Amino acid sequence: MLLDLSFQAASPAQAQILTDDQIRHYNQHGFVQPIDLLSAAEVASFRQYVDGLMSDMGEDGAYGINCYQARLGGLWDMANHSKLLDYVQDIIGPNIICWASAILSKKPFDERQVPWHQDASFWKLTPARTVTVWLAIDDADENNSAMRFLPGSHKDGVKATQSAGKNSVFHKETAETETLGEPFTNVLKAGQMSLHADMLVHGSLANISSRRRCALTLRYCPPEVCIVDNEWATGVEAIVCRGTADGTDWVHHPRPVNNDILKTSSPHVVGNN
Repeated sequence: MLLDLSFQAASPAQAQILTDDQIRHYNQHGFVQPIDLLSAAEVASFRQYVDGLMSDMGEDGAYGINCYQARLGGLWDMANHSKLLDYVQDIIGPNIICWASAILSKKPFDERQVPWHQDASFWKLTPARTVTVWLAIDDADENNSAMRFLPGSHKDGVKATQSAGKNSVFHKETAETETLGEPFTNVLKAGQMSLHADMLVHGSLANISSRRRCALTLRYCPPEVCIVDNEWATGVEAIVCRGTADGTDWVHHPRPVNNDILKTSSPHVVGNN
């Protein structure tokens, strides 16, 4: 099946919180940031929760904890954070599905790089209407490997790829990125977030600092998006966060009682940033 990986612009008319300028920036450049979400106390509490999950997982969770949003109460709660969903709604509309999440952590002096890539080109979803929330758990800047975007690269479909270089977490990377303009570094304070489109070319360099860089990503789409691969679908555990998914194949997972990561497992692995 041919996937629709075209970009659909967000409508300023439906926005309630994002300004017209922010919507225009998202449509033109493929992202909007910084957005204040969590207070200092809230981010400290959530960081403690995430640190506990990573400690329980040991080396298996040291770099990434993927797709537990429907298996751990704390992640389910963050996926359903009301203020966060208000911003997502301004981009994709009132019916909101969270279909994936990842806690992504780069240790100090971690040499691994996330090469330039387009998320939706890896996924079995059509049309490409997912918006990713990137919530900073630690301060993220150029030194400790904040995510980088190639502004405007979301509008022209799938880019050619080539073999990725040494220390890359993917085997393939977007080719000829030097023709796509200057990178933008997604500098965020802990508790701030960004929103970016699923076809935006992005990645991150090695962490050259003595500071960790940890974030939570959440993937949201409207329910008209379809999964086109049955095997891939078995690893997707969706949450209908707002509105309805009636008449679609999306199955809502209610809030789990469990909050012990050692009593469950991840159903799927979806990407790194």
